[in-house]
Amino acid sequence: MVGNQARAAIIQSQQITGLTPEVIAELMAEVGPLWHERRQAALASRPRRRAVGAGAKHKLVFVDRLLATLVHLRHGATHDVLACWFGVDRSTITRAIGEVRPLLAMRGCTIAPGIRLRTLGEVINHLGSSGQTGIIDGTEIRVRRPAVGRKDREKFISGKNKQNAVTSMVVTNADGRLLYCSAAQPRPAVPTSLMPDS
Repeated sequence: MVGNQARAAIIQSQQITGLTPEVIAELMAEVGPLWHERRQAALASRPRRRAVGAGAKHKLVFVDRLLATLVHLRHGATHDVLACWFGVDRSTITRAIGEVRPLLAMRGCTIAPGIRLRTLGEVINHLGSSGQTGIIDGTEIRVRRPAVGRKDREKFISGKNKQNAVTSMVVTNADGRLLYCSAAQPRPAVPTSLMPDS
């Protein structure tokens, strides 16, 4: 796991997470209890052989799960790299990002006091009503290829980069402020009618 000094350095460096320490503290206060509630609900929903609280403790505390997710979203760092950085297994990082990212999406993006955007429709309405320009782009994130026999295995192949990838759509304003990031999806196949003539 990350030491206290390394964690503090990550939080203080806006280049790493893209967020100020104040915003990260706000995310911890808002998203942390939601994560804990979901975790407790998942534990209570299945038969237990041990008492609540027994067993191994988390190697990756919530603040580290949040930071790993923010770094992954900002830089597209692979789960293997983050696992080395945070000193845990790759599967722990994968699980952490899978738990935290939906909570961040539910929270939405605070762009001004009293204005929080949660969906692409809300982003478009905000840009239209405020007369701002939006910039839309897609980004690819490299992933491991799905297991042999999975029916949609070929959907993850990026012909452009010759690697297995998922894509996300990102919307920013003209100043580059992030307003929306879609969920990662398998790269859609390009219809043959849109392919250039050879």
